[in-house]
Amino acid sequence: MGRSKDVQPDRTKTGSDFLQLNLGDAPAGGLADWLAQRLRMAISDGSLPLGGRLPATRALAEDLRVSRGVVVEAYQRLIEDGHADGRGRAGTVVVAAPASPRPQEPADRLPSPFGADPDRDIFDAIRAAPARIDLSPGVPDLAAFPRTAWLRAERAVLSTLSPSDFGYGDPRGAPALRAAVANWVARSRGISVDPGEVIIVAGVAQSLALLAMVLRQRGISDVAVEDPSSLGARQHLHYLGLSTPPIPVDGLGMRVDALRESGAPVVLMTPAHQFPTGVVLDGERRRELMRWDGLIIEDDYDAEHRYDRPPVPALRSMLAENVCYTGSVSKLLAPALRVGWLLVPSEYREEVVAAKRCADLGNAVLPQLVLAHLMESGELERQLRFVRRRHRQRRDVMIEALRTHLPDATVHGAAAGLHLMITFAGESDVDIAARALDMGVKVQPLSWHSQVSGPPGLVLGYAANTPTDIAEGVEILSRAASASPGRRGGRATSRA
Repeated sequence: MGRSKDVQPDRTKTGSDFLQLNLGDAPAGGLADWLAQRLRMAISDGSLPLGGRLPATRALAEDLRVSRGVVVEAYQRLIEDGHADGRGRAGTVVVAAPASPRPQEPADRLPSPFGADPDRDIFDAIRAAPARIDLSPGVPDLAAFPRTAWLRAERAVLSTLSPSDFGYGDPRGAPALRAAVANWVARSRGISVDPGEVIIVAGVAQSLALLAMVLRQRGISDVAVEDPSSLGARQHLHYLGLSTPPIPVDGLGMRVDALRESGAPVVLMTPAHQFPTGVVLDGERRRELMRWDGLIIEDDYDAEHRYDRPPVPALRSMLAENVCYTGSVSKLLAPALRVGWLLVPSEYREEVVAAKRCADLGNAVLPQLVLAHLMESGELERQLRFVRRRHRQRRDVMIEALRTHLPDATVHGAAAGLHLMITFAGESDVDIAARALDMGVKVQPLSWHSQVSGPPGLVLGYAANTPTDIAEGVEILSRAASASPGRRGGRATSRA
């Protein structure tokens, strides 16, 4: 998305003129509620664009001939539900993107991306499908991207670069970022690593691609995966010629006994916050893995986004020579940055660096240096604390909405992450997701992420949506679930 202009009202107009506010429409009581709702409508229809500043509270209060406290309270409600952000002297800024319009064409004429067997381009298709509320998992609060801090860091970095810094660099990444990542994983994940061992990659997806290339060259054709697990990760491995035997996940994490029985020499895992179930790998299972003679690819998925439990150590911190560890800033800042890191055992390092060199000669240097500046200055940790509070609030709203509208669904993985998984008894989760899309809400069926048949369910992202949209989206989901034949009471039935 291009940078949004900070569009300001015509200075010859008053705030109420620009926002088309008419106090005559307001109820006798609840002025703050009325004003907050009208401002939300202006954000939704684009009258107040992303990045635009709201009128000064004093000016708008004088305009509407109400107390300044009414306007302050209305602005505070916009900030609390994620539509706006208070930025001190810079004013109150719109940070929620306008809602996508409802499809104009009847839903039964639109091609549906849903099918029992998702194709390789399924995620492109689902992203392109129009919807008013997107509850897809895997997306952070993009409106919270720290634009001011990023620009400040970029200026600081550019002011110190020499002409030679704009040439080809080390394919392993900029030394400054490799050092910053080494410090970051030591502080946050307990991993002791030398900066020279860090390889900067274009997200976890490239980590998987590089490792797959090296494994294929070594004659390895199987990489076991958790079941359920990320459909996208499996698609990457399949594209690169690897099969993905499924290993069941239960309430303690991946079953190591089943991994041993599979005979697979390599396994891809998300032990800190298993996708999509949210299970944390149990201590005894971790000890079993230490006795397993194979290579572990540890995707440290959502490890930093935890709310109701203490951090768990990364497997890499205990098994340095048996674990390829990968992480990124996609869930902390934005997927569009395409910046991540990969730590590999010494036995594989030269081969992985050679694969990276042949793939792209290394990531773009300027974003690496900006990210290094944010990491070393403490700005990235401040950003993490900020979004963690917002994500926790949105998670709580989704749980309450599920309790209200789908009370018989079972909720999984609430203690951490950016999504919830729900399971229920009854019809195909693909059919429910398809009906929800027809009603303007995007979700992902749990069956997409499973290779072995299991209970139907949905994977619901909450981080990228305002509390208002989350509550409305779940209510629409309950209608989609109750629209199937044989359902009663407008709810999914409990598997338990």
